[in-house]
Amino acid sequence: MFKRFIYLLLLVPVACIDPYEVDIEEGEQLLTVEGIVTTQPGPHRIRLTKSDTYGSVFEGLIRPVTGATVIIRDDLGEVIFLEENAEERGAYYTPSGFSAVIGRSYSLQIQTQDGKVYTSLPEKVEDVPQIKDLSVATLRIPVEGETNDRSGIQVIAEIDDPVEENNFYLWQNGPSVYVLETRPDLYTPRPSDTNPSRDPQPKPCCITCFRSEDIGNQSVFIAQDDNFNGLTTQIPVAFIEDDGLRFVNTYRIDIRQIGISQEAYRFLKLVKQQVEISGSVFDPPPATIRGNMINLENPEEVILGYFIVGAEDTKRLYIDKNDLTFAQNVAIIPDDCREVEGAQLDPPADWNP
Repeated sequence: MFKRFIYLLLLVPVACIDPYEVDIEEGEQLLTVEGIVTTQPGPHRIRLTKSDTYGSVFEGLIRPVTGATVIIRDDLGEVIFLEENAEERGAYYTPSGFSAVIGRSYSLQIQTQDGKVYTSLPEKVEDVPQIKDLSVATLRIPVEGETNDRSGIQVIAEIDDPVEENNFYLWQNGPSVYVLETRPDLYTPRPSDTNPSRDPQPKPCCITCFRSEDIGNQSVFIAQDDNFNGLTTQIPVAFIEDDGLRFVNTYRIDIRQIGISQEAYRFLKLVKQQVEISGSVFDPPPATIRGNMINLENPEEVILGYFIVGAEDTKRLYIDKNDLTFAQNVAIIPDDCREVEGAQLDPPADWNP
């Protein structure tokens, strides 16, 4: 019986299955424009990049756009030329003395090396009230599948919103500095032929430094005054994650409050919605969000990003470790604090907790 079964198997025809090849149209490279010009003194940065879309072997790769001619033109015909930073490819900076003027309108114009010309729609500089006060609250964020919560500081701004006008706000984190504490007494070099020991070999210095960083924003913080027009209100404007180093001692950050146009607000609201998609099956698919840039010769070309202008008010905040109601375990760096990127022994000249 077993032999008959083998013979039957041998009689079954064997067919080769040709692989099914899917022809996917290679995606085009999309120009992305990022930049904010405010009433604060410059230099202000405009960043130009290109990314490959679906179908390219370089999908997801972001490439700087170099060698472009970039200018800002106002409604009175004044032209400001931006210069590309030699150490930051694709980043173009205004002169240090340039700042926007409230009530004036500005357009960004770009000519790339391949001759394409892009321009933004005019953006008017909207005024912004001052930040009246800044306070903090500790946030704990449960992480699915983890026993330890994420945590950090939520910064809350108090503002007096102007009466009888619609205001649109954007908040961004400015530069930050904090007291960094390390453990050079635990320094253990990598074993080598000349130094095979695995025991700690303490360094004589240094335990405390001041570390500068630019953490950017983990979310989009925007608001319109529909619900608080003409009132004093408190709004969350930033979140700074506790990484076990930042809040061991004292942390300083500058909070930027920028008055933006209604069109810029609408764009950023769409960006915020897309960034905060939770990833469930009920979420809408990610969409391409067009900004205020157009190709003069090909208006149908998709250009990502937005050229934003607005008045800016900045307020500085010092956060003491005792301001936190919950903190992460202290991260241990077993080395001289000066070996950490962005760290130095001396405090900034304007350090004044």
